[in-house]
Amino acid sequence: MSYFQDDDKNNDLLKNDEIQKSPLQERLEQEERETQEKRHKKKGGGGGKGGYFFTGLIGVIIGALLVWLMMPGLVNQMPGTTTSSTGKNETTINQVATEVTTDVTKAVDKASGAVVGITNIQEVTSGGFWNPPSTSNKPAGSGSGVIYKVQGDKAFIVTNNHVIEGAKQLEVTMPDGTKEVAQVVGSDIWTDLAVISISSKDVKTVASFGNSDALKQGETVIAIGNPLGLEFYGSVTRGVVSGKDRSVPVDVDNNGTIDWQQEVLQTDAAINPGNSGGALVNIAGDLVGINSMKIAESSVEGLGFSIPINSAIPIIEELEKNGEMKRPTMGISLANLTDVPSFNQQQTLKLPRDITTGVVITEVVANSPASKAGVQQYDVIVEMDGKKIETAIDLRKHLYNDKKIGDKLTMKVYRQGKLVDLSLTLTNSDSL
Repeated sequence: MSYFQDDDKNNDLLKNDEIQKSPLQERLEQEERETQEKRHKKKGGGGGKGGYFFTGLIGVIIGALLVWLMMPGLVNQMPGTTTSSTGKNETTINQVATEVTTDVTKAVDKASGAVVGITNIQEVTSGGFWNPPSTSNKPAGSGSGVIYKVQGDKAFIVTNNHVIEGAKQLEVTMPDGTKEVAQVVGSDIWTDLAVISISSKDVKTVASFGNSDALKQGETVIAIGNPLGLEFYGSVTRGVVSGKDRSVPVDVDNNGTIDWQQEVLQTDAAINPGNSGGALVNIAGDLVGINSMKIAESSVEGLGFSIPINSAIPIIEELEKNGEMKRPTMGISLANLTDVPSFNQQQTLKLPRDITTGVVITEVVANSPASKAGVQQYDVIVEMDGKKIETAIDLRKHLYNDKKIGDKLTMKVYRQGKLVDLSLTLTNSDSL
């Protein structure tokens, strides 16, 4: 059954505004309108999950594009990075160049240019049973030296006697690496000092002498030299004055017997083989000592020795002037009484039992000051010029340090158990 009787009637009803719709008809029309509105929204994209997703995707793309465009500017603002012309990021390390100057560096700058290397070249014979012997000159050792004076076309260098001992030729290595042939001016075995000379044309620095007597215990000193050869040329070590007026025993002739007591400065600055003849300078850069490995104690650490410059200067001047040390001599050979067996002390020398120290005269040279003064073999010297003499070292120190050629010397000796006074005039050893 239809809600309208026919189409004509229905059309008439629609044209007639006064005809009212039933509740069922109104509800159906309302549902129809709602259905049409939903369809319209889906087609227009005005809402729904798809619309929200599409909007979010566009936002992400726009944000990424902005970050990409801003990235070069941000990179240049980051610390420690730079952008090269090619657009690539390069990391650099920032360095600070700080020039440090101290009293020690100033002292080294002042003195190091005067310190040189010395190579001892000796004649070596080689060959065997099947080959004839041949000789050649080869380096036998190396040490250090200090340029202390320039006079005319010569420069004078002080070093140790044992550095140049036995050399057929001497080669000096300058601070700039150039080599110079050196000549021996003079040497002294007792003080272990020597003077050599080279051409002055390439000498740029000369050491200035300081005053070793003014040094104080604990004062900073610097050793400059070439330890272990020229490979470590110009090495610098720092220490302090550990002691002054030290005496160390020295075997001058390498026979196992102590011949001399060397007056030295003690320092804890490292002094190694090759440092011999090098400089010991104070904080002002002035030369206060000549280092010597020969009188160093190799069995302990931090115990080095240097010849005080005040003791070295008279020797240097004498060597430069005469080529040798002109020392007074008595013309005798010596032995310590302590080395004589007690039996011989009593039976041969006939000494009183309370005499246990002194120097025994084992030989008297003919026409010497001793022979002219009546000195006899087996006399035992116990006193010289009023000073007690206990060892041969005491005798040499008094003779070499306190007396000069031509001086008169008085002494007391025991001869066959009796005390005898003697007097003699000292002469030069060259006159014997």
